[in-house]
Amino acid sequence: MEATRAQESTNAIERMYITMRHLFNRGFYKPMGVSGETLRNALLQLRPEIYGTIAEDKAELEGLIYVLERLPEGIEECKYINLTADEGYGSSHFIPIVPPKRRRNCYRIDEDQMNIEITRGRSDIYDILTHLTFLFIESGKIGKRVLIGDTGATIRDWQKLEEAFHKGKLSVSEREIAITHAANILGRSFVEIQTVYDKFATKKDPERFLKIIYWLGKQAIDEEITGDKRTITFSALLREGLGHHIHGERWANTIKTALDKHGLLNRPLHVISSNMHSVLNTLFASSALKKEFPKGRSLEIFEALSAQDNGKLQDKVRVLAVKNGMYLIDDTSGANIDVQIFDLDRLTGDACCYDIPRDEPSRTPVILVMDYAFGEQAYECIDELLKPYKGNAQAQYLDVRSISIMGKAGILTGKKGDLMIPSAHIFEGTADNYPFKNELSKEDFEGNGLSVYEGTMVTVLGTSLQNRDILSFFQESTWNVIGLEMEGVHYQKAIQSASKIRKSIRPDVAVRYAYYASDNPLKSGHTLASGGLGKTGVKPTYLITDKILSQIFKSQ
Repeated sequence: MEATRAQESTNAIERMYITMRHLFNRGFYKPMGVSGETLRNALLQLRPEIYGTIAEDKAELEGLIYVLERLPEGIEECKYINLTADEGYGSSHFIPIVPPKRRRNCYRIDEDQMNIEITRGRSDIYDILTHLTFLFIESGKIGKRVLIGDTGATIRDWQKLEEAFHKGKLSVSEREIAITHAANILGRSFVEIQTVYDKFATKKDPERFLKIIYWLGKQAIDEEITGDKRTITFSALLREGLGHHIHGERWANTIKTALDKHGLLNRPLHVISSNMHSVLNTLFASSALKKEFPKGRSLEIFEALSAQDNGKLQDKVRVLAVKNGMYLIDDTSGANIDVQIFDLDRLTGDACCYDIPRDEPSRTPVILVMDYAFGEQAYECIDELLKPYKGNAQAQYLDVRSISIMGKAGILTGKKGDLMIPSAHIFEGTADNYPFKNELSKEDFEGNGLSVYEGTMVTVLGTSLQNRDILSFFQESTWNVIGLEMEGVHYQKAIQSASKIRKSIRPDVAVRYAYYASDNPLKSGHTLASGGLGKTGVKPTYLITDKILSQIFKSQ
C-alpha cells in the first residue's frame, strides 16, 4: 500500500522532532552538513504552507519575512548559533536583541556568533530549529545559483549585488539596479522583489533586504569553498535544565507571593490567559475615556486603543485601572509571561462597566490575567500556578473558580477573525484527546456578525509544520477538527491533573476556551505569512473577553 501525502507528512513531522531531540542531546550539529540532512530532507518533504516555495529552486520571500520576524536581527550573518539557558547575559554588557514576533532574549557575542536564550521549553527549541532549517535551505539555494561549478567563481549578478551591499545607502536608480540582480539570483521577477523590499526595510536600514540576501549567499559560498560549515550548539546548562520547570516555578511563586502580599490569596480566583490589554480595556476603557468617546461605543474605543500611536489613551486607561485595584507583575523569571491582578473589591463608583457582587468583601473575586504561553510552556506554568502556595509553614490552596483561555488559532473552515469554540483538544501525531465541558458555547457568540464554529481543536507541535495535506485530513476526518493551535492540550493536561488527580484545586473548576482565527492555512493569502489581523482582530478579541467576564461576574 502506498502512503498518502498526509501520512507521509505526519511521518516527516515525527522524523523532525525525533531528530531535533537527538541533536539536542548530542549538543551540536551542522545544519548544512550530514548531521542536518535529516532535518532538511524532512522539511522539504513536508513543504509546510507557511514556507511556500521552499522545495522549489526559486526563493521563498513571504516565508523569509515570517521567519526573520521570529529570529534575532543579524542571525543571517552568524556562523555559530548557540542556544543557551538563562546564564546571566542580562547582567553583562551585551545588549539583548528581541525578535519582533517572539519574546526571547538573544545576544550577539561577536561578528560570528549569536546566542539565543531558551526559557520557554522545548516548543521554543523546535520553533527556532525549524525556522533556522528553512533559513539554511534558502541560503543554500542562493549559493547554488551564484557559484560557477567547482571553481569558486561567482556569476556577474552576485558580483553586482556585492558591490551594492558595500555601497550602503543607495539612490533610487542604484536600488533598482541591485533589485534586478537580486531578482535573477533569487529566481523571482523584478516586481516581486520590489514589492517585498520595503517589508524588510527599517528606518535605520532601508537596504536591509539586500544585506540579508548578501549574507545568506555569502555564508553558503564560504561553506562550499572552505568547507567550514555553520554550527548550532546547545549549552550544557540548557541540556541539564530543560523540562525541570525552573522558570515556570519561579514565575508561579512570584504571582502567589504577590497575591499573599496584597491579602488576596484566599479570595475566589479567576485565571484568564489572554493578551495584556483586552481585560484591562474591557473593564475600564469606557469610564476612563468618557471625554474622548462621549457616546461610549465600545468597538470604536477598542479600535482606537489598538493603534500603536495612541499611547496617551492607553496610559489613561492604565492609570484608572491602577487606582481601582490593578497590580502589574512584570516578569523577571525568564518565562516572558507578564501578569495583571485585578482586585475587584477596590473598584470605586462607576469605574467599571460590570456589576460586581459585594455581599462579602472577603468573597469578592480576583481576576488574574496572564500573557500568552508558548506551546509546552503552557503546561509548565499552569501546572506550577495551580499548586498550593508554600510561602508560610502550612501550604495554602488557591480557591481557583475558573480558568479561561482566549487565543489566536488557525481555522480550517472560515476566514481571519472568525471564532472557534472547542469541545475537545487532540494532540497532533497521537490519539491523545482531552474532551471537556466548555462553559462557552457557539450560541454565546451568534448574532454578532462573525462566523462561529464549534468542534475539536488540534494542538500542533509547531504552526510552521503544517501543510495542506495534513490540514485537509484534519478537516475531513471524523475528528471534526475546526482549527489548530499550540497550547490547548498543555493547558488542559495541567488543569485536569490539578483538579481531578492532585486535588490542589476544586474538581468542578469552570473551564472556558475560545479562539479567534489569525489565519486560514488552507486559504491562499490568509496564512500567517500573509501578515497580521490588524483591526480585523479587534472585534473577536473583545467579544470573547466580554463573554468571559460576563460569565465570571454572573457565577459569583
